[in-house]
Amino acid sequence: MNATHPNTPTGGHSLLDATALIASAQAVIDIEAQAIGALRGRIGADFLRACQLMFDCNGRVVVSGMGKSGHVARKIAATMASTGTPAFFVHPGEASHGDLGMITRKDVVLALSNSGETDELLMIVPPIKRQGIALVAMTGNRDSSLARLADVHLDTSVPAEACPLGLAPTSSTTAALVMGDALAIALLEARGFTNEDFARSHPAGSLGRQLLLKISDVMHTGEQMPCVHARASLSEALVEMTRKGLGMTAIVDDEGRLAGVFTDGDLRRAVDDDDIDLRNTAVTRLMTARPKTISADRLAVEAAQLMEAHKIHALLVVDAEQRLVGALNIHD
Repeated sequence: MNATHPNTPTGGHSLLDATALIASAQAVIDIEAQAIGALRGRIGADFLRACQLMFDCNGRVVVSGMGKSGHVARKIAATMASTGTPAFFVHPGEASHGDLGMITRKDVVLALSNSGETDELLMIVPPIKRQGIALVAMTGNRDSSLARLADVHLDTSVPAEACPLGLAPTSSTTAALVMGDALAIALLEARGFTNEDFARSHPAGSLGRQLLLKISDVMHTGEQMPCVHARASLSEALVEMTRKGLGMTAIVDDEGRLAGVFTDGDLRRAVDDDDIDLRNTAVTRLMTARPKTISADRLAVEAAQLMEAHKIHALLVVDAEQRLVGALNIHD
């Protein structure tokens, strides 16, 4: 007969102390929140100097770190690169075996080490310094070797690690990550980095599609554009609407300038009016004058917002002289 552990039910799952687990998780959050809060008072002259070095850099910010600090360093480099500060990660162990050649005199090095005594980092500092490359260190020990050798030191020390054993990097890596984010966002704002700039580096993401897609990319033009002359009859307008399938047609004058729009809604109102001859009535009698329009160089997301705000399903695209150049509906 197999013995059953007293804390294990017959289903084979251990009995966990829910209260203790919740208390432990909350304690971790509290400890790491305190660690982040302590950083606020350290944002001063050293932070400004680090930002200035990175802002003035004609090359790239090279971020490096070992172990857990290396993982944080990769994230910081990625965040900087996507927010207007060219950056990349170099593994310090690989750097001393050839990858040091990736770092040029135009670069700035950002080195992460909680202890400030990481051998792999300290090994590459002398050749970096010999080339006159600026070194920014982010450590939890302002008296460490790395901190003393750096041109600028950013203090990311924490009161305590969230790990009860005091061994696993927890609060310290969180503090380093937040300091890296602070650098990236401060530089983003200093460079005047915009939504459009962000979209250009994220073209495959939803934000990139929203911010880069122009109306000219999706609008119907030429023969696909529903359009009749102002002298057209209502029946001619209906034929054009049916052929083009956008639920409306534009009405233009002799110069191609927009005079109005006739929509499915206008048609329903016309059908309800017994005094209207659908075959012979001029479309200008029933059209909506001065309809909502947009220019082709605006963003597609703006057209969608305009249609949603005014509860319309189609939109006409005009140039600066109000000449019709395209049409689109909410499905586009």
